[in-house]
Amino acid sequence: MSQPPPNRADPGPPAGAAWFELAEPAPGPWARRAWPWAFGVLALLALILVVLHLGTIADFAALARSARPAWFLLACAAQAGTYVSAALVWRQVLRRAGHPRPLRALVPLGIAKLFTDQVVPSGGVSGAVLVARGLVRRRVPADVAMAALLVGLVSYFAAYLVCVLASVAILSAHGRASAPLFGVVALFVAVVVMIPSGVLWARRWGHLLPPRVVGSLPGASLLLKAIADAPTGLLRDPALLAQTVCLETAVFVLDALTLWLAACALGAAPAPWIAFVGFMMASMAATLGPIPLGLGTFEAACVATLGLLGMAIETALAATLLLRGLTFWLPMIPGLWLARREMATG
Repeated sequence: MSQPPPNRADPGPPAGAAWFELAEPAPGPWARRAWPWAFGVLALLALILVVLHLGTIADFAALARSARPAWFLLACAAQAGTYVSAALVWRQVLRRAGHPRPLRALVPLGIAKLFTDQVVPSGGVSGAVLVARGLVRRRVPADVAMAALLVGLVSYFAAYLVCVLASVAILSAHGRASAPLFGVVALFVAVVVMIPSGVLWARRWGHLLPPRVVGSLPGASLLLKAIADAPTGLLRDPALLAQTVCLETAVFVLDALTLWLAACALGAAPAPWIAFVGFMMASMAATLGPIPLGLGTFEAACVATLGLLGMAIETALAATLLLRGLTFWLPMIPGLWLARREMATG
């Protein structure tokens, strides 16, 4: 399919971009916002105490002695690859829309998006809105930014669904699937299908929702107004969607590879599929749970899955904490700074 010619000049944010600057509802009471964080921290501490009880100090000391820094450096490289892959999604969309931007200008946006997706448990919507705003800051026309938002959301959830179903298929092939697992996956599939479908529905019918309902949902008014006039032509480009879904899938695969390399850095040698399944099950648990960052839920699901698949519980916990350190805690300061910069107006 031939690429449409680029516009002769990028007009930058038009007047219609004002919906990026709408004020959102004031945050609720401090206690209401703090209890999920407190619960998550307590759950994480409980998990660590349980593993310490099941293991011994000598086991953790042996892990420290067997650590191999070279594998850890490879894990860092794999995690850096997730940011590049996320940036490539937007580069492909912008190229197809005729408003190309250099990859180096989009990588910081990829870092901010992946960071925001973890901080705000909105199923990828928060990161997509941040990206749309960041693209407008880069003088991408607002309608193109909104089209990129829609393509990014659909690609993200398609890739997420493919990876989760692939992990279930792997578990089934190894005789590890169970009825409760299929029930959780069915719930996850319903959520994953509902979110992008709801976004696309809201694009056409969101104006019919009562203002009180919209105002009660954090970020809802911003999202509804942002996508109201978004063109959907790029969503009907199968070649573009195939590319972006593959790139979003690469983000999940690289995260799972980071977990596997972290386990190798601790002297373990699990099969790569074990790390992939462990990461996807943990991601699914974090998505379905209400706790910010998936604190406690991600770690518990990951450690439990890795343990059930044969990894030593001490190694499973240490590898999971290394993964979380690389995916969230280490990039926290640059992620916060980049996210605030991308969401800045003007």
